[in-house]
Amino acid sequence: MSNKKKRSWAEPYKIKMVEPVKMTTREERQQAIDEAGYNTFLLRSEDVYIDLLTDSGTSAMSDRQWAGMMLGDEAYAGSRNFYHLEDAVRKYYGYKHIVPTHQGRAAEHIISQLMINEGDFIPGNMYFTTTKLHQELAGGTFVDVIIDEAHDPENEHPFKADIDLNKLEDLIKEKGADKIPYVSIATTVNMAGGQPISLGNLKEVRKLTQKYDIPIVHDMTRVAENAYLIQQREPGYENKSIQEIVLEICSLTDAATMSSKKDALVNIGGFLAVNDDELFDKARNMVVIYEGLHTYGGMAGRDMEALAIGISESVDYDHIRARVGQVIYLGEKLVEMGVPVVKPIGSHGVFLDAKKILPHLSQDQLPAQSLAAALYLDSGVRAMERGVVSAGRNPETGEHNYPKLELVRLTIPRRVYTQAHMDVVAESVEAVYQNAKEIKGLKFVYEPEYLRFFQSRFEVL
Repeated sequence: MSNKKKRSWAEPYKIKMVEPVKMTTREERQQAIDEAGYNTFLLRSEDVYIDLLTDSGTSAMSDRQWAGMMLGDEAYAGSRNFYHLEDAVRKYYGYKHIVPTHQGRAAEHIISQLMINEGDFIPGNMYFTTTKLHQELAGGTFVDVIIDEAHDPENEHPFKADIDLNKLEDLIKEKGADKIPYVSIATTVNMAGGQPISLGNLKEVRKLTQKYDIPIVHDMTRVAENAYLIQQREPGYENKSIQEIVLEICSLTDAATMSSKKDALVNIGGFLAVNDDELFDKARNMVVIYEGLHTYGGMAGRDMEALAIGISESVDYDHIRARVGQVIYLGEKLVEMGVPVVKPIGSHGVFLDAKKILPHLSQDQLPAQSLAAALYLDSGVRAMERGVVSAGRNPETGEHNYPKLELVRLTIPRRVYTQAHMDVVAESVEAVYQNAKEIKGLKFVYEPEYLRFFQSRFEVL
């Protein structure tokens, strides 16, 4: 038996540039949240101390990426940076064709319009806001076929993004395979708390969809993080590299939408990747209408170069271990403090269980939105709601959708904050939790038609 002491490790980078942040008083934060209608999305960035709203486009780029920005070929057609990006996608993800877009939701729009017909049903491992909306706007209906464990924040299942094969096959038999344009697979599942899908499950899903001749479309926004959790949790993959696991995941799917603003470490950009030549031809034609020419889509040449480099950096073991490790550090610290969070800790953020933290508030009183506002008031930490506000309304009845999970997401940008920042966040969450009984609910005073969590405004009840 070894008595060797476990040694500490630090981030695999050093800081080359700093951005000062403003320290605010509680009175200043009260004024800011009032002006923002208690919606953290409407706060001004300069009034935020530690910004955990999202990991989308908020990461720090490397010196190699910044150097690549200086090599931008801004030709309207045939930019060399496009071909560098195309090579990176083929090498690290294995897809045959790519169509660059300004970010992930543009790719979701294109694939939805091309593949979904009125009356179709799209099964997936839990909804994501923009994905589901694009499917609905194309005439489809999203159907959640994730395992039941994903809806239980206390359940410690290591792969809560797994598909329930019985739910999936029952839907195919009930609606008919011709009404299922594709199965939507996300790596990882954001709304479940950043939870991964296992390769064992994905292989079974692939076998089932091939039986019915149904393609799989992969939301690969955080595929490298998913690969890391497979390496750490799934037997048989402990000695596989992140790059090998990413390639295997992608090989089990037919097309992919990518918001490169997450895993791939850039501030803007995305793409649609497909293997089918006919679908690629249609997508390449469609991108010209909505985004730009097929060799730049919605991106500048310099951004495509930074993205090509970011893809290679995203599968580096030291990087991904530190990235997910920082999230787990914060999560474990909150668990030690007794704060209710989604378990196991996910890959890109820690998700606070607002139902358990604020049991005195019903979902109609918007507990997650209220908790996010309270956290900002306490310390200037900005988080985001992932509950009834994000779930929107039933398009037929107009009533709120009531998800089982009512969460506040503390999303960690990549390569931006230090362990000391995580300690400050944990202490603020603990302070809010200890005074949770004082937090009042909220009501809507303004609500847009689509994706209401971005722009809605609220008042204290």
